[in-house]
Amino acid sequence: MLISLIVAMDSERGIGRNNDLMWHLPKDMRFFRETTLDHVVIMGRKNHDSIPEKYRPLDRRENVILSRNKSFQAQNCKVYHSLNDAVESFKNEKERKVFIIGGGQIYKEALDLDIISEMYITEVNSTYGADTFFPDFDVSKWNKTFLFKQEKDAKHASSFSVYRYLKKSN
Repeated sequence: MLISLIVAMDSERGIGRNNDLMWHLPKDMRFFRETTLDHVVIMGRKNHDSIPEKYRPLDRRENVILSRNKSFQAQNCKVYHSLNDAVESFKNEKERKVFIIGGGQIYKEALDLDIISEMYITEVNSTYGADTFFPDFDVSKWNKTFLFKQEKDAKHASSFSVYRYLKKSN
């Protein structure tokens, strides 16, 4: 099983404000969708709630929500009460990747547990006054590859670059 992480963050590592996305970057949203399509996506309950209702659950993906609330349910989603339990349930997965898609607390826990093999990180070249941030990680443990850049234009208020990080072998 391959556990990946996908995130977009601003110049201050900000990933959200008031439980919402802070930017509208269509090419990055398309990249997120194409990258996670037909895979498993694990998200925290607040992250799930921040997805506009018409897009929930995310189509053509197995949606997994983490919630401490034992009675929480979401239509057409699996609910787990710990990241470990969620990941454990996909340990025999061979066809699909398991993507951690946020939010901040879930990213931190996944990195602290050292279960991530691959990360896709979009670096947005602006700051947005975030209240939720992507955690620091030891860059020296990863091989970083540039994937593509989007310049600021009529559809994109900020330029951004997308990178893939692969965990180095020990």
